Amino acid sequence: MPIVSDFHLHSSCSGDSTADMESMILRGIQLGLARMCFTEHHDIDIPPSPEAPVNIYLLDTDAYLALFRKMRSKYEGRIRLSFGVELGLQPQVAAKNAAYVRGHAFDFLIGSSHVCHGRDPYYPSFYEGRTEEEAYREYFTSIIDNLEAFSDFDVYGHLDYIVRYGPNKDRDYSYEKYQDLLDRILELLLEKGIGLELNTGGHAKGLRELHPCTKVLKRYRKMGGEIVTVGSDAHAQERICADFSLAEAVLKECGFRHYTVFEERKPIFLKL
Repeated sequence: MPIVSDFHLHSSCSGDSTADMESMILRGIQLGLARMCFTEHHDIDIPPSPEAPVNIYLLDTDAYLALFRKMRSKYEGRIRLSFGVELGLQPQVAAKNAAYVRGHAFDFLIGSSHVCHGRDPYYPSFYEGRTEEEAYREYFTSIIDNLEAFSDFDVYGHLDYIVRYGPNKDRDYSYEKYQDLLDRILELLLEKGIGLELNTGGHAKGLRELHPCTKVLKRYRKMGGEIVTVGSDAHAQERICADFSLAEAVLKECGFRHYTVFEERKPIFLKL
């Protein structure tokens, strides 16, 4: 059956979105979704930039929760809404992230790497003075550092996110090229009981494949991985469920017969 749960969504509660939460919910209902999980950004210690001299990714969690509860009550019986967050990972904020997670009753937590050793891969300056491969390797190494420092979340989001912004995007990127680092990441995820997110947002950035690429998903499955959530990473209602038919085909190609949703941090497996 088709994927009917979008587990990576951003409304205006996130600093990089202006989307009205209620409009997104209504769009999800129109699309036939059974579940939606809002995963608003909470990213501590983002480096300043010309575009964002102050950190716009610190979530007002109380305001978000109040709005979410209002929407969940209003649309009860029409769609199941889950309370999530996308948590920015860096080793030096591990203790703060741990306290934040303990302080809130989330249904679902995505851990993501938006910053690499104090620098943002979104900007061209991250790649200057070195090869693209060197930059990508530093990013994947930082994911290992993140996992060794903190692991109280449910899935790792858009694992190869960096290829959205590299000079050649994913033209020269492959699982084999970075296998040593990617395999270590997958080993750590499995050791810590953390799943993977299949993120369809990369297609809007001109990528050939979804996040992570198909061979990473195949390797994860071969290693015994079962937990895979599916999210559009939509920051606007037009992107909700984008490329979900492709996500379903990719998961089946990789040997998955289920995808995953979460309630109260517990995985639930839904048949593909």
